[in-house]
Amino acid sequence: MHKGVHDRGYLPHWDFAGSVQAITFRLGDSLPSDVVAGWRRELKPLLKSPDAAMSLKGQAELHRRIARYEDAGHGSCVLAKPGFARIVQKSLLEEHGGAYKLIAWCVMPNHVHVVIRLLDETSLGVIVKRWKAGAAVRINRELNRSGSLWQEDYHDRLIRDMNHLENAVAYIRQNPVKAGLCRRMEDWAFSCVGNGWRVDSEISGDRPDPLVPGGQCISSDSEGRAE
Repeated sequence: MHKGVHDRGYLPHWDFAGSVQAITFRLGDSLPSDVVAGWRRELKPLLKSPDAAMSLKGQAELHRRIARYEDAGHGSCVLAKPGFARIVQKSLLEEHGGAYKLIAWCVMPNHVHVVIRLLDETSLGVIVKRWKAGAAVRINRELNRSGSLWQEDYHDRLIRDMNHLENAVAYIRQNPVKAGLCRRMEDWAFSCVGNGWRVDSEISGDRPDPLVPGGQCISSDSEGRAE
């Protein structure tokens, strides 16, 4: 069941049927919590500013630092192994057309980017939990190990309008090239581009612009927890 507008003590989540969401989830050893905490302390004057523009500037800088750290390839990077990346990709595709419409995705060595449109009453947290749990069981079995594979939380961002959507999809498509993993987007096998995914058919013709009920101008960019 969707939770509508809710929060976890910081920025709000917007979880409702028909919403378009950009999600990132990471391997457990890819981004240490103390690293992010240090950045938050450093950027606190911006993040906590009563000026909305300054607060957004702080959020953007924090996200840039996180993206750079992720793309530098920290941690075990087990998803760099094609077999494991394929397992995650299969997990994303399994419920396409059911609980959600998969718009774009990219499996990186230590994290995963996804854009989906929620279709039924399944909450975003439940969807992410299914992705992570299904992949973790299979990968742990292959590694002959047990325990947590992923970080407990995930990052989610409500897509506000078509420009926001196009930017989010472009980032995902280009991420492997930007991280130096391949020369062309088409060469990365574990992404919407590498699989010949027709992104335009998934985002056109069936929703208003902006993508938020009532045309509200809102900001939702926060960390959630798979339920």
